[in-house]
Amino acid sequence: MRNMRLAKREVTETEALRQILEDCDVVRLGLTDEDGMFIVPVNFGYELSEENGARKLRLYIHSAKEGRKAEAFVRHPVAALEMDCGHEVITGEYTCSYSYAYRSIMGTGSVREVTAQEEKIHGLTLLMKHTDPEASVDFLPEMLERVGVYCIDVLEFTGKKREKKK
Repeated sequence: MRNMRLAKREVTETEALRQILEDCDVVRLGLTDEDGMFIVPVNFGYELSEENGARKLRLYIHSAKEGRKAEAFVRHPVAALEMDCGHEVITGEYTCSYSYAYRSIMGTGSVREVTAQEEKIHGLTLLMKHTDPEASVDFLPEMLERVGVYCIDVLEFTGKKREKKK
């Protein structure tokens, strides 16, 4: 990825990135199909790890197995991704001094359908844990057969924040 223009806003610490992931409810995926580009917001579960200085991020989403999004995953299995949280207006003395506080993650990843039942359960468990940590859900075999579960192996990503001055 390109270097961030305002490097002072880049989030590089793994735990700070994990907190952004935890605080965001939705990831927006930029996809392409024969009709062009489109954006779709989806709930997600995630795994973030670090080994030998290399960070690895994997997102899991669920969806119908048919429709525009599913077809795009098959035809062009690459997605741009964006998530943001911590929104707060930064006020100023004049219009151009107004801004917005936020934290975000942006990147790109490769998409694949999860077909193995064990990984489907793993991905859906992560999604449920992120969406409602208190929920206790059983995954019925007929539900697992019907639902599409997709894994996005994030190839590159950056975290960014703009904080409100104290």
